[in-house]
Amino acid sequence: MINTSLSHHEFGDANDTLFARIASDLREKGYSINPAALPETLGEKLYQHLGSMEQEKFDQAGIGRDRQLMQNTFVRRDEICWITGESDAGRAWLDWTHDMQVFLNRQLFLGLFSFESHFSHYAAGDFYKRHVDAFKGQDNRVLSVVVYLNHNWAPENGGELVLFKDKDDMEGVKVTPGFGTVLVFLSEEFPHEVRPTNRDRYSIAGWFRLNTSTTDRVDPPS
Repeated sequence: MINTSLSHHEFGDANDTLFARIASDLREKGYSINPAALPETLGEKLYQHLGSMEQEKFDQAGIGRDRQLMQNTFVRRDEICWITGESDAGRAWLDWTHDMQVFLNRQLFLGLFSFESHFSHYAAGDFYKRHVDAFKGQDNRVLSVVVYLNHNWAPENGGELVLFKDKDDMEGVKVTPGFGTVLVFLSEEFPHEVRPTNRDRYSIAGWFRLNTSTTDRVDPPS
């Protein structure tokens, strides 16, 4: 039985319905694809915020973390802007993902400790080749979350995310980046790629993380 005695922000029971479906999918297959599932008011707030952002706030995305971070346009060509919660839209997004974190921790006992996320922009021709969000035993990213903010996405626009079930899967499951689609998957388990897009493509990519701090190292960093 789903526990509904959770803290709610703006979206209440609609959150519980979506989060329960995500929890069930994660138990059964390790990923959850939910078309047009993001609360509409939140999606529109994020979409309007993107429209008002100055382009220079976006940076060329890299691969790796911290001192190992490097740019490699052979692997990926998108640009990103980290979400800090300084804007109303950013704060609303972080509140919503916090509710997801609380729910999934209570249902699945994942030990999710913190969350980091950024806006992603793929211009026409951009892509991200096959990769994983966390290597086994080398990172503390547990759960990946992707939300799409693209109205009127047509098949000829390309830009699908392809989620592969394992390293031997060459076909994968295609996720169309239509507005409000919510994708959640286990970070270590599923290689994935973003196919070249034929128009501007916007999304949010985020990761729930464990706390792996030690006496001489704080992680996640503040």
